[in-house]
Amino acid sequence: MSDTDGITARGYLKRHTERLIKDVGYAAACELTGRSKATLGRYFSESDEHADRFMPVDAVAALEAASSFPHVTAALAELNGGQMSYGSDKRNAVRGDNQGNVNSNVIALSQRFAILMSEYHVAIEDGVISVNETRRLLEETLELQKVLVEMKLRLEADSRS
Repeated sequence: MSDTDGITARGYLKRHTERLIKDVGYAAACELTGRSKATLGRYFSESDEHADRFMPVDAVAALEAASSFPHVTAALAELNGGQMSYGSDKRNAVRGDNQGNVNSNVIALSQRFAILMSEYHVAIEDGVISVNETRRLLEETLELQKVLVEMKLRLEADSRS
């Protein structure tokens, strides 16, 4: 991994750490990890003084057990060229009843993709994608990814039937 790749990967992990903490909520994250709000903030801070500081694995595990999505684990898998798959038997996979069929997954996928494209169109309108626009695009990409994971789980369940 080159230095540029390492810097990019560090930032990617820090942003996913921030998403994980915000998903759980600061108060709950402090309680689950036994760490202060300031310490949690340092784990996702991209400032030079905190560039080498990352959340310990035990804290990530505790937060992901309480989150709606395993943000950091998914980021690690992506950075290492892997894939992550989890089912309804895992605690952090519960995100609704997941009782829909493939058609409802395709509809949800189409809707999320339309939202992503709409956000992208707004972002490039002035020729510059701002930091806030980038964050919105990343959030929509994550939502699209969640729909794809749910669709994959549905297809895997249907193939076993």
